[in-house]
Amino acid sequence: MSNLLCLSRRFFCATCRARVEKPVCSLSVFTLRNQLLRRHLWTRRWSDTAADRKTRSVLLILGVGTGFLLSLGLKNHWSAYELCECKVEKTDRVQTSQISKYTSAIETSRDLLKRIKNRVPCDPNTVMRIASISKSLTAAAVARLWEDGKIDLDAPVQKYVPEFPEKQFEGENVIITPRMLLSHLSGIRHYEKDAKKVRHVKEKAKCLLKTSAREEQRENKAEKEAHSSGKEVKGGQRKKEFEQEEYYIKDNFESVIQALDLFKDDPLIFKPGSVFLYSTHAFTLLSAVVERAANQGFLVHMMAMFRELGMMNTVPDENEPIIYNRSRFYHFSKKGRVVNCPYVDNSYKWAGGGFLSTVGDLLIFGNALLYSYQVENTPGQLPGFLKHLSAKAMWSPVDRTEAAWDRDGRYAQGWVVVEKQQNFGQCRQRRHYVSHTGGAVGASSVLLVLPREEELRPLHPPHGVVVSIITNMQSVGLNTTALKIAHEFDKATPEKAPAA
Repeated sequence: MSNLLCLSRRFFCATCRARVEKPVCSLSVFTLRNQLLRRHLWTRRWSDTAADRKTRSVLLILGVGTGFLLSLGLKNHWSAYELCECKVEKTDRVQTSQISKYTSAIETSRDLLKRIKNRVPCDPNTVMRIASISKSLTAAAVARLWEDGKIDLDAPVQKYVPEFPEKQFEGENVIITPRMLLSHLSGIRHYEKDAKKVRHVKEKAKCLLKTSAREEQRENKAEKEAHSSGKEVKGGQRKKEFEQEEYYIKDNFESVIQALDLFKDDPLIFKPGSVFLYSTHAFTLLSAVVERAANQGFLVHMMAMFRELGMMNTVPDENEPIIYNRSRFYHFSKKGRVVNCPYVDNSYKWAGGGFLSTVGDLLIFGNALLYSYQVENTPGQLPGFLKHLSAKAMWSPVDRTEAAWDRDGRYAQGWVVVEKQQNFGQCRQRRHYVSHTGGAVGASSVLLVLPREEELRPLHPPHGVVVSIITNMQSVGLNTTALKIAHEFDKATPEKAPAA
């Protein structure tokens, strides 16, 4: 009987809980019977007397009553269970109806969020503007032509582009070479046309180098916070740059030769070879050199290179073609709201900032150059896209250059290079890495390559970390983040190649 009662109690607890209470009565009677029995054993010894027989009769009656109450409790329990089951079915229907309402609300809410993102969320296949990383792509094309003997990096540019006039600086005839164009030492202006303003900014930059590190960090932090909130940056160099009219050109240029008309007749800002002046227009002139040296249109030549590399999603930023997975482009308004960027035509600067790509394609490009940099005619290894010496030259810093986005680096040929350095024992140890960032209307980007240390090379190249980040938001600093990501993955990489 006690086993049945326990079973009934467990069934009751697992199903209807407080709705069925009869088995509890059975338990109470059963408990009373046991209590009376224990009390009797403590008060008198057990004997086969009349009094004892009378007591056993009473206990027997109680036992029968317990069984009766138990049966009654089970009966009522099953009735209550049937009633409960009906209520459960009804409750299920109510809950199902309520869930369907929530589902509708969730879908509506998600749709509202997707509207903000134009219903096209970004993923690794999203095609965006890579801005000045285009310069690194162009530099690779120049290196290939140099390897084939088709470009002399130290010849005057007029050898390839006679349409570009001979230049003078302060009454002296000067020469501009492709090598100078690659390293931003040509003296050709960037977007600012006023030479006095450019020189003033250069002098101001030198003065800033003399300020305390704490003040400079404070200024940089304030500028970053302002950019992230969409506020105006008073005196901010990046904001001032995006105020330049040439960023928002809407005219289409049919060829790179025609694009030279924007700047070819403007005076030089500095004497060629003397001062570093970052210039996107200089790379437009370089694209004309590539076009003549390759004896084919610049875009045709570049698209052939992209196919050879396997960069199938990298294309010129043309407005008419339908480009699948192409993103929209955004920036912060003066009120701090995310808004669409104005329409622009980038045909005037294909080589310096006019390509679209994906993070996957940029990783392919970075790994191809890393492989070229590390393979030195190794037996059993396929050759690199570039020869080892070409890649090494491309990633070697050039004198009198600098890097706006990385104070540790200097410009090389289409890349900024940071060299390995450790000045003091047990102090900061700087790794060798290369990178290029990009900033355009509605776009920010970075491509960073962190080669593995020489003594830690695994068996087969490439060995190192390549990081690419692209965002369809204007004025976002990404180089520091990319370097941190590279170091994290470098820490997770085994120091030695696994045993065969």
